[in-house]
Amino acid sequence: MIGCGGLFGVLMKSSGTTELNAFYPIRPECQADVPAPRFKPRAGKTLSQRRWLASFSADGHLDIAKVLRRIQRGGVHPSIKGEVWEFLLGCYDPNSSLEERNELKQRRRGQYDMWKAECQRMVPVIGSGKFITTPLIDDDGQIIDPSLVTVQTLDKKVLQWLQLLHQIGLDVVRTDRALVFYESEDNQAKLWDVLSVYAWLDNDIGYVQGMNDICSPIIILIENEADCYWCFDRAMRRMRENFRCSASSMGVQSQLATLSQIIKTVDPKLHHHLEDLDGGEYLFAFRMLMVLFRREFSFADTLYLWELMWGMEYNPNIFINYEDPDSKTKDPSPANDKVLKQYGKFERKNVKTGHTEEHSALAVFLVASVLEIKNRRILNEAKGVDDVVKILGDITSNLDAKKACTEALKIQKKYLSKASSILCLPWQCLEKSALKATIILLFCFQPRGVNVGSFSMQAKK
Repeated sequence: MIGCGGLFGVLMKSSGTTELNAFYPIRPECQADVPAPRFKPRAGKTLSQRRWLASFSADGHLDIAKVLRRIQRGGVHPSIKGEVWEFLLGCYDPNSSLEERNELKQRRRGQYDMWKAECQRMVPVIGSGKFITTPLIDDDGQIIDPSLVTVQTLDKKVLQWLQLLHQIGLDVVRTDRALVFYESEDNQAKLWDVLSVYAWLDNDIGYVQGMNDICSPIIILIENEADCYWCFDRAMRRMRENFRCSASSMGVQSQLATLSQIIKTVDPKLHHHLEDLDGGEYLFAFRMLMVLFRREFSFADTLYLWELMWGMEYNPNIFINYEDPDSKTKDPSPANDKVLKQYGKFERKNVKTGHTEEHSALAVFLVASVLEIKNRRILNEAKGVDDVVKILGDITSNLDAKKACTEALKIQKKYLSKASSILCLPWQCLEKSALKATIILLFCFQPRGVNVGSFSMQAKK
Protein backbone atom coordinates (compact mmCIF):
# COMPACT_ATOMS: atom_id res chain seq x y z
CA MET A 1 0.00 0.00 0.00
CA ILE A 2 3.05 2.20 0.38
CA GLY A 3 6.58 1.73 -0.81
CA CYS A 4 7.97 -1.38 0.86
CA GLY A 5 11.67 -1.09 0.11
CA GLY A 6 12.47 1.69 2.56
CA LEU A 7 10.60 0.03 5.40
CA PHE A 8 12.22 -3.36 5.03
CA GLY A 9 15.34 -2.82 7.08
CA VAL A 10 13.50 -1.00 9.84
CA LEU A 11 10.88 -3.73 10.13
CA MET A 12 13.31 -6.59 10.38
CA LYS A 13 15.20 -4.79 13.14
CA SER A 14 12.42 -3.40 15.29
CA SER A 15 9.56 -5.71 14.28
CA GLY A 16 7.18 -3.32 16.01
CA THR A 17 3.44 -3.14 15.53
CA THR A 18 3.66 0.50 14.50
CA GLU A 19 5.99 -0.31 11.60
CA LEU A 20 3.94 -3.33 10.57
CA ASN A 21 0.81 -1.20 10.41
CA ALA A 22 2.63 0.99 7.88
CA PHE A 23 2.05 -1.77 5.33
CA TYR A 24 -1.66 -2.05 6.18
CA PRO A 25 -2.50 1.36 7.71
CA ILE A 26 -5.70 1.67 9.72
CA ARG A 27 -8.07 4.60 9.35
CA PRO A 28 -7.62 6.93 12.37
CA GLU A 29 -11.25 6.67 13.44
CA CYS A 30 -11.01 2.86 13.49
CA GLN A 31 -7.74 2.40 15.32
CA ALA A 32 -9.31 2.08 18.76
CA ASP A 33 -11.52 -0.79 17.56
CA VAL A 34 -8.87 -2.73 15.63
CA PRO A 35 -6.79 -5.19 17.69
CA ALA A 36 -3.01 -4.98 17.43
CA PRO A 37 -1.55 -7.79 15.30
CA ARG A 38 0.36 -10.53 17.07
CA PHE A 39 2.50 -11.28 14.02
CA LYS A 40 5.82 -9.45 13.80
CA PRO A 41 8.55 -10.12 11.23
CA ARG A 42 11.51 -11.70 13.02
CA ALA A 43 15.05 -11.72 11.70
CA GLY A 44 16.30 -15.27 11.23
CA LYS A 45 12.80 -16.73 11.16
CA THR A 46 10.60 -14.74 8.77
CA LEU A 47 11.22 -15.18 5.04
CA SER A 48 12.96 -11.90 4.20
CA GLN A 49 13.39 -10.23 0.84
CA ARG A 50 17.08 -11.12 0.86
CA ARG A 51 16.49 -14.80 1.55
CA TRP A 52 13.68 -14.89 -0.98
CA LEU A 53 15.89 -13.55 -3.76
CA ALA A 54 18.69 -15.89 -2.70
CA SER A 55 16.35 -18.87 -3.16
CA PHE A 56 16.35 -18.45 -6.95
CA SER A 57 19.00 -19.87 -9.25
CA ALA A 58 20.62 -17.78 -11.94
CA ASP A 59 17.91 -18.64 -14.47
CA GLY A 60 15.06 -18.22 -11.99
CA HIS A 61 14.37 -21.71 -10.63
CA LEU A 62 13.09 -21.55 -7.05
CA ASP A 63 14.36 -23.75 -4.21
CA ILE A 64 10.85 -24.29 -2.84
CA ALA A 65 12.02 -26.61 -0.04
CA LYS A 66 14.20 -23.84 1.42
CA VAL A 67 11.37 -21.31 1.11
CA LEU A 68 8.84 -23.60 2.78
CA ARG A 69 11.11 -24.17 5.76
CA ARG A 70 11.41 -20.43 6.30
CA ILE A 71 7.69 -19.74 5.85
CA GLN A 72 6.70 -22.51 8.25
CA ARG A 73 9.15 -21.07 10.76
CA GLY A 74 8.12 -17.42 10.70
CA GLY A 75 5.87 -16.44 7.82
CA VAL A 76 6.64 -14.00 5.00
CA HIS A 77 7.81 -10.40 5.21
CA PRO A 78 5.10 -7.94 4.12
CA SER A 79 7.29 -6.52 1.34
CA ILE A 80 7.24 -9.80 -0.62
CA LYS A 81 3.98 -11.49 0.42
CA GLY A 82 2.27 -11.02 -2.93
CA GLU A 83 4.95 -12.67 -5.06
CA VAL A 84 5.47 -15.48 -2.54
CA TRP A 85 1.74 -16.19 -2.41
CA GLU A 86 1.70 -16.63 -6.18
CA PHE A 87 3.98 -19.65 -5.74
CA LEU A 88 2.22 -21.00 -2.64
CA LEU A 89 -1.14 -20.91 -4.41
CA GLY A 90 0.15 -22.61 -7.56
CA CYS A 91 0.24 -19.68 -9.99
CA TYR A 92 3.79 -20.61 -10.95
CA ASP A 93 5.95 -23.70 -11.06
CA PRO A 94 9.07 -23.41 -8.84
CA ASN A 95 10.91 -25.43 -11.48
CA SER A 96 10.20 -22.85 -14.19
CA SER A 97 12.66 -20.21 -15.32
CA LEU A 98 12.10 -16.47 -14.99
CA GLU A 99 11.64 -16.26 -18.75
CA GLU A 100 8.98 -18.97 -18.70
CA ARG A 101 7.11 -17.26 -15.87
CA ASN A 102 7.20 -13.88 -17.60
CA GLU A 103 5.82 -15.46 -20.76
CA LEU A 104 3.03 -17.14 -18.78
CA LYS A 105 2.27 -13.92 -16.92
CA GLN A 106 1.87 -11.94 -20.15
CA ARG A 107 -0.35 -14.64 -21.64
CA ARG A 108 -2.55 -14.66 -18.56
CA ARG A 109 -2.78 -10.88 -18.48
CA GLY A 110 -3.94 -10.90 -22.08
CA GLN A 111 -6.55 -13.55 -21.29
CA TYR A 112 -7.87 -11.56 -18.34
CA ASP A 113 -8.06 -8.40 -20.42
CA MET A 114 -10.20 -10.29 -22.96
CA TRP A 115 -12.56 -11.58 -20.27
CA LYS A 116 -12.80 -8.17 -18.66
CA ALA A 117 -13.52 -6.53 -22.01
CA GLU A 118 -16.30 -9.06 -22.60
CA CYS A 119 -17.85 -8.10 -19.27
CA GLN A 120 -17.35 -4.40 -19.98
CA ARG A 121 -19.30 -4.67 -23.24
CA MET A 122 -22.29 -5.79 -21.20
CA VAL A 123 -21.78 -3.47 -18.20
CA PRO A 124 -19.59 -0.46 -19.15
CA VAL A 125 -18.94 0.55 -15.52
CA ILE A 126 -16.59 -2.43 -15.22
CA GLY A 127 -13.03 -1.17 -15.59
CA SER A 128 -14.07 2.45 -15.15
CA GLY A 129 -12.79 2.87 -11.59
CA LYS A 130 -16.38 2.88 -10.36
CA PHE A 131 -18.72 0.15 -9.15
CA ILE A 132 -22.42 -0.34 -8.50
CA THR A 133 -24.39 -1.11 -5.35
CA THR A 134 -27.95 -0.92 -6.74
CA PRO A 135 -29.74 -3.65 -8.73
CA LEU A 136 -29.40 -3.68 -12.51
CA ILE A 137 -32.36 -6.03 -13.03
CA ASP A 138 -35.85 -5.85 -11.50
CA ASP A 139 -37.86 -8.77 -10.14
CA ASP A 140 -39.30 -9.43 -13.60
CA GLY A 141 -35.86 -9.72 -15.18
CA GLN A 142 -36.05 -6.34 -16.89
CA ILE A 143 -33.17 -3.85 -17.12
CA ILE A 144 -33.72 -0.97 -14.68
CA ASP A 145 -31.28 1.55 -16.18
CA PRO A 146 -30.38 0.98 -19.86
CA SER A 147 -27.37 3.30 -19.51
CA LEU A 148 -25.73 0.78 -17.16
CA VAL A 149 -26.47 -2.38 -19.14
CA THR A 150 -25.73 -2.49 -22.87
CA VAL A 151 -26.24 -6.19 -23.56
CA GLN A 152 -29.30 -6.86 -25.70
CA THR A 153 -29.97 -10.55 -25.09
CA LEU A 154 -30.62 -11.52 -21.48
CA ASP A 155 -30.11 -15.28 -21.53
CA LYS A 156 -29.98 -17.25 -18.26
CA LYS A 157 -26.20 -16.85 -17.79
CA VAL A 158 -26.27 -13.09 -18.39
CA LEU A 159 -29.33 -12.59 -16.21
CA GLN A 160 -27.85 -14.48 -13.26
CA TRP A 161 -24.60 -12.56 -13.55
CA LEU A 162 -26.31 -9.16 -13.72
CA GLN A 163 -28.25 -10.03 -10.59
CA LEU A 164 -24.98 -10.64 -8.73
CA LEU A 165 -23.17 -7.41 -9.57
CA HIS A 166 -24.86 -5.10 -7.08
CA GLN A 167 -24.55 -7.78 -4.38
CA ILE A 168 -20.81 -7.87 -5.02
CA GLY A 169 -20.77 -4.08 -4.80
CA LEU A 170 -22.53 -4.08 -1.44
CA ASP A 171 -20.01 -6.60 -0.09
CA VAL A 172 -17.11 -4.56 -1.46
CA VAL A 173 -18.29 -1.56 0.55
CA ARG A 174 -18.25 -3.69 3.71
CA THR A 175 -14.88 -5.30 3.03
CA ASP A 176 -11.99 -4.38 5.36
CA ARG A 177 -13.47 -0.96 5.95
CA ALA A 178 -10.94 -0.17 8.68
CA LEU A 179 -8.08 -0.15 6.19
CA VAL A 180 -6.93 3.08 4.57
CA PHE A 181 -6.49 1.13 1.33
CA TYR A 182 -10.24 0.91 0.80
CA GLU A 183 -10.84 4.60 1.31
CA SER A 184 -9.94 4.79 -2.37
CA GLU A 185 -12.83 4.10 -4.74
CA ASP A 186 -10.29 2.91 -7.32
CA ASN A 187 -9.16 0.17 -4.95
CA GLN A 188 -12.75 -0.80 -4.18
CA ALA A 189 -13.47 -0.88 -7.91
CA LYS A 190 -10.43 -3.13 -8.43
CA LEU A 191 -11.89 -5.64 -5.96
CA TRP A 192 -15.31 -5.36 -7.61
CA ASP A 193 -13.87 -5.87 -11.10
CA VAL A 194 -11.98 -9.03 -10.13
CA LEU A 195 -14.98 -10.55 -8.33
CA SER A 196 -17.32 -9.59 -11.19
CA VAL A 197 -15.12 -11.18 -13.85
CA TYR A 198 -14.70 -14.28 -11.70
CA ALA A 199 -18.48 -14.52 -11.23
CA TRP A 200 -18.97 -14.27 -15.01
CA LEU A 201 -16.53 -17.09 -15.70
CA ASP A 202 -17.72 -19.43 -12.94
CA ASN A 203 -20.98 -20.64 -14.42
CA ASP A 204 -21.62 -23.06 -11.59
CA ILE A 205 -21.12 -21.09 -8.36
CA GLY A 206 -20.65 -17.52 -9.54
CA TYR A 207 -20.31 -15.33 -6.47
CA VAL A 208 -21.15 -16.05 -2.84
CA GLN A 209 -20.68 -13.71 0.11
CA GLY A 210 -17.34 -14.44 1.72
CA MET A 211 -15.40 -14.56 -1.54
CA ASN A 212 -14.77 -10.84 -1.04
CA ASP A 213 -12.97 -11.65 2.23
CA ILE A 214 -10.71 -14.12 0.43
CA CYS A 215 -9.99 -11.78 -2.48
CA SER A 216 -9.37 -8.58 -0.52
CA PRO A 217 -5.85 -9.37 0.81
CA ILE A 218 -4.78 -10.42 -2.69
CA ILE A 219 -6.02 -7.10 -4.10
CA ILE A 220 -3.93 -5.28 -1.49
CA LEU A 221 -0.76 -7.35 -1.91
CA ILE A 222 -0.59 -7.58 -5.72
CA GLU A 223 -0.58 -4.41 -7.79
CA ASN A 224 -1.55 -5.72 -11.23
CA GLU A 225 -5.27 -6.50 -11.46
CA ALA A 226 -4.86 -9.42 -13.86
CA ASP A 227 -2.27 -11.01 -11.57
CA CYS A 228 -4.74 -10.51 -8.69
CA TYR A 229 -7.40 -12.37 -10.63
CA TRP A 230 -5.18 -15.38 -11.31
CA CYS A 231 -4.00 -15.53 -7.71
CA PHE A 232 -7.60 -15.35 -6.48
CA ASP A 233 -8.59 -18.03 -8.99
CA ARG A 234 -5.91 -20.34 -7.57
CA ALA A 235 -7.02 -19.60 -4.01
CA MET A 236 -10.58 -20.47 -5.00
CA ARG A 237 -9.45 -23.76 -6.56
CA ARG A 238 -8.81 -25.06 -3.06
CA MET A 239 -11.83 -23.36 -1.45
CA ARG A 240 -14.43 -23.26 -4.21
CA GLU A 241 -16.53 -26.20 -3.01
CA ASN A 242 -17.04 -24.46 0.34
CA PHE A 243 -19.12 -21.86 -1.47
CA ARG A 244 -21.31 -24.29 -3.38
CA CYS A 245 -24.87 -23.93 -2.08
CA SER A 246 -28.30 -25.34 -2.74
CA ALA A 247 -31.70 -24.98 -1.13
CA SER A 248 -30.75 -27.47 1.56
CA SER A 249 -26.97 -27.47 2.01
CA MET A 250 -23.65 -25.77 1.49
CA GLY A 251 -20.36 -27.32 0.45
CA VAL A 252 -18.58 -26.58 3.71
CA GLN A 253 -20.79 -29.20 5.35
CA SER A 254 -18.37 -31.83 4.05
CA GLN A 255 -15.57 -30.24 6.03
CA LEU A 256 -17.84 -29.94 9.06
CA ALA A 257 -18.50 -33.67 8.79
CA THR A 258 -14.76 -34.34 8.70
CA LEU A 259 -14.27 -32.07 11.70
CA SER A 260 -16.89 -34.05 13.58
CA GLN A 261 -15.08 -37.29 12.75
CA ILE A 262 -11.71 -35.86 13.84
CA ILE A 263 -12.97 -34.68 17.23
CA LYS A 264 -14.88 -37.93 17.72
CA THR A 265 -11.60 -39.80 17.13
CA VAL A 266 -9.11 -37.66 19.07
CA ASP A 267 -11.39 -36.35 21.83
CA PRO A 268 -14.52 -38.48 22.17
CA LYS A 269 -15.46 -36.85 25.48
CA LEU A 270 -15.63 -33.40 23.88
CA HIS A 271 -17.49 -34.77 20.86
CA HIS A 272 -20.11 -36.47 23.02
CA HIS A 273 -20.55 -33.28 25.06
CA LEU A 274 -21.11 -31.29 21.86
CA GLU A 275 -23.63 -33.89 20.71
CA ASP A 276 -25.47 -33.56 24.02
CA LEU A 277 -25.62 -29.81 23.39
CA ASP A 278 -27.11 -30.49 19.95
CA GLY A 279 -23.86 -29.25 18.38
CA GLY A 280 -22.65 -32.55 16.95
CA GLU A 281 -22.89 -31.21 13.40
CA TYR A 282 -20.39 -28.47 14.31
CA LEU A 283 -22.30 -25.64 12.63
CA PHE A 284 -20.64 -23.20 15.04
CA ALA A 285 -17.41 -23.72 13.04
CA PHE A 286 -19.04 -22.84 9.73
CA ARG A 287 -17.70 -19.30 9.48
CA MET A 288 -14.14 -20.25 10.41
CA LEU A 289 -13.95 -22.69 7.52
CA MET A 290 -15.92 -20.57 5.06
CA VAL A 291 -13.62 -17.53 5.13
CA LEU A 292 -10.49 -19.08 6.66
CA PHE A 293 -10.62 -17.34 10.05
CA ARG A 294 -10.94 -13.81 8.65
CA ARG A 295 -13.23 -12.86 11.55
CA GLU A 296 -11.07 -14.47 14.21
CA PHE A 297 -7.77 -12.74 13.39
CA SER A 298 -6.62 -9.20 12.68
CA PHE A 299 -5.83 -8.43 9.05
CA ALA A 300 -2.06 -8.87 9.43
CA ASP A 301 -2.49 -12.04 11.48
CA THR A 302 -4.86 -13.46 8.87
CA LEU A 303 -2.20 -13.08 6.20
CA TYR A 304 0.32 -14.77 8.48
CA LEU A 305 -2.07 -17.63 9.21
CA TRP A 306 -2.89 -18.16 5.53
CA GLU A 307 0.74 -18.34 4.42
CA LEU A 308 1.53 -20.74 7.26
CA MET A 309 -1.37 -22.94 6.17
CA TRP A 310 -0.54 -22.77 2.47
CA GLY A 311 3.11 -23.45 3.21
CA MET A 312 2.22 -26.49 5.31
CA GLU A 313 -0.25 -27.72 2.68
CA TYR A 314 2.07 -27.08 -0.26
CA ASN A 315 2.29 -29.80 -2.90
CA PRO A 316 4.91 -29.38 -5.66
CA ASN A 317 2.43 -30.80 -8.17
CA ILE A 318 -0.08 -28.01 -7.55
CA PHE A 319 0.90 -25.97 -10.60
CA ILE A 320 0.69 -28.76 -13.16
CA ASN A 321 -2.51 -30.12 -11.62
CA TYR A 322 -4.15 -26.69 -11.99
CA GLU A 323 -2.79 -26.09 -15.49
CA ASP A 324 -3.65 -29.59 -16.69
CA PRO A 325 -6.27 -31.18 -14.38
CA ASP A 326 -6.33 -34.34 -16.49
CA SER A 327 -2.67 -35.02 -15.77
CA LYS A 328 -3.31 -36.07 -12.14
CA THR A 329 0.39 -36.04 -11.31
CA LYS A 330 1.24 -38.80 -8.89
CA ASP A 331 2.83 -38.04 -5.55
CA PRO A 332 6.20 -39.62 -4.79
CA SER A 333 6.68 -42.76 -2.80
CA PRO A 334 7.40 -42.23 0.90
CA ALA A 335 10.99 -43.33 0.28
CA ASN A 336 11.75 -40.34 -1.93
CA ASP A 337 12.95 -38.03 0.84
CA LYS A 338 14.46 -35.46 -1.52
CA VAL A 339 11.14 -34.87 -3.25
CA LEU A 340 9.21 -35.02 0.01
CA LYS A 341 11.16 -32.01 1.26
CA GLN A 342 9.34 -29.99 -1.42
CA TYR A 343 6.07 -30.68 0.39
CA GLY A 344 4.74 -28.70 3.34
CA LYS A 345 4.67 -30.43 6.73
CA PHE A 346 0.95 -31.17 6.59
CA GLU A 347 0.90 -32.47 3.02
CA ARG A 348 4.08 -34.46 3.55
CA LYS A 349 2.36 -36.40 6.32
CA ASN A 350 -0.59 -37.12 4.03
CA VAL A 351 1.72 -38.38 1.29
CA LYS A 352 3.65 -40.61 3.68
CA THR A 353 0.48 -42.18 5.06
CA GLY A 354 -1.38 -42.32 1.76
CA HIS A 355 -4.15 -40.14 3.20
CA THR A 356 -6.05 -38.45 0.37
CA GLU A 357 -9.36 -37.31 1.90
CA GLU A 358 -10.11 -34.09 0.01
CA HIS A 359 -12.15 -32.57 2.84
CA SER A 360 -9.33 -32.97 5.39
CA ALA A 361 -7.68 -29.63 4.72
CA LEU A 362 -5.42 -28.12 7.33
CA ALA A 363 -8.18 -25.61 8.10
CA VAL A 364 -10.30 -28.46 9.49
CA PHE A 365 -7.51 -29.55 11.83
CA LEU A 366 -6.97 -25.91 12.74
CA VAL A 367 -10.59 -25.65 13.91
CA ALA A 368 -10.04 -28.90 15.81
CA SER A 369 -7.01 -27.32 17.50
CA VAL A 370 -9.12 -24.32 18.55
CA LEU A 371 -11.70 -26.69 20.06
CA GLU A 372 -8.94 -28.49 21.91
CA ILE A 373 -7.55 -25.20 23.20
CA LYS A 374 -11.02 -24.36 24.51
CA ASN A 375 -11.74 -27.93 25.60
CA ARG A 376 -11.93 -27.27 29.34
CA ARG A 377 -14.17 -24.22 29.03
CA ILE A 378 -16.54 -25.98 26.65
CA LEU A 379 -16.83 -29.01 28.91
CA ASN A 380 -17.28 -26.96 32.08
CA GLU A 381 -19.23 -23.91 30.93
CA ALA A 382 -21.16 -24.72 27.75
CA LYS A 383 -24.80 -25.57 28.47
CA GLY A 384 -25.93 -25.05 24.89
CA VAL A 385 -24.69 -24.24 21.38
CA ASP A 386 -24.93 -20.51 22.14
CA ASP A 387 -22.35 -20.97 24.89
CA VAL A 388 -20.01 -22.78 22.48
CA VAL A 389 -20.34 -19.92 20.00
CA LYS A 390 -19.55 -17.41 22.75
CA ILE A 391 -16.52 -19.35 24.00
CA LEU A 392 -15.12 -19.67 20.49
CA GLY A 393 -15.83 -15.99 19.91
CA ASP A 394 -13.41 -15.16 22.69
CA ILE A 395 -10.50 -16.35 20.53
CA THR A 396 -10.80 -13.26 18.31
CA SER A 397 -7.38 -11.59 18.25
CA ASN A 398 -6.28 -13.78 21.18
CA LEU A 399 -5.12 -16.79 19.17
CA ASP A 400 -1.51 -17.30 18.11
CA ALA A 401 -1.47 -18.46 14.48
CA LYS A 402 1.81 -20.36 14.74
CA LYS A 403 0.79 -22.19 17.90
CA ALA A 404 -2.61 -23.04 16.41
CA CYS A 405 -0.99 -24.51 13.29
CA THR A 406 1.50 -26.47 15.37
CA GLU A 407 -1.34 -27.88 17.44
CA ALA A 408 -3.23 -28.70 14.23
CA LEU A 409 -0.28 -30.78 13.01
CA LYS A 410 -0.24 -32.66 16.32
CA ILE A 411 -3.95 -33.40 15.99
CA GLN A 412 -3.42 -34.57 12.41
CA LYS A 413 -0.71 -36.98 13.58
CA LYS A 414 -2.89 -38.25 16.41
CA TYR A 415 -5.89 -38.63 14.15
CA LEU A 416 -4.06 -40.50 11.39
CA SER A 417 -2.56 -42.86 13.96
CA LYS A 418 -5.99 -43.63 15.41
CA ALA A 419 -8.18 -43.68 12.36
CA SER A 420 -7.66 -46.41 9.80
CA SER A 421 -9.76 -44.43 7.36
CA ILE A 422 -11.70 -41.18 7.22
CA LEU A 423 -15.42 -41.70 7.34
CA CYS A 424 -17.39 -39.46 5.02
CA LEU A 425 -20.69 -37.92 6.01
CA PRO A 426 -23.56 -40.20 4.92
CA TRP A 427 -25.36 -38.89 1.87
CA GLN A 428 -28.64 -38.76 3.77
CA CYS A 429 -27.16 -36.19 6.14
CA LEU A 430 -26.41 -33.88 3.21
CA GLU A 431 -30.08 -33.85 2.21
CA LYS A 432 -31.39 -31.58 4.94
CA SER A 433 -34.29 -29.20 4.81
CA ALA A 434 -34.20 -25.58 3.75
CA LEU A 435 -34.36 -24.74 7.46
CA LYS A 436 -30.96 -26.35 7.94
CA ALA A 437 -29.43 -24.20 5.17
CA THR A 438 -30.87 -21.10 6.83
CA ILE A 439 -29.33 -22.04 10.16
CA ILE A 440 -25.95 -22.62 8.49
CA LEU A 441 -26.03 -19.18 6.93
CA LEU A 442 -26.95 -17.61 10.26
CA PHE A 443 -23.92 -19.22 11.84
CA CYS A 444 -21.75 -17.97 8.99
CA PHE A 445 -22.74 -14.31 9.16
CA GLN A 446 -24.60 -13.97 12.45
CA PRO A 447 -25.87 -10.45 13.16
CA ARG A 448 -25.41 -9.22 16.69
CA GLY A 449 -28.27 -10.11 18.93
CA VAL A 450 -29.50 -13.06 16.86
CA ASN A 451 -29.84 -16.27 18.84
CA VAL A 452 -29.02 -19.09 16.42
CA GLY A 453 -28.55 -21.81 18.97
CA SER A 454 -32.27 -22.06 19.64
CA PHE A 455 -32.90 -23.06 16.03
CA SER A 456 -30.65 -26.11 16.11
CA MET A 457 -33.12 -28.32 17.93
CA GLN A 458 -35.73 -27.63 15.27
CA ALA A 459 -33.29 -28.57 12.53
CA LYS A 460 -32.66 -31.95 14.12
CA LYS A 461 -36.33 -32.86 13.87
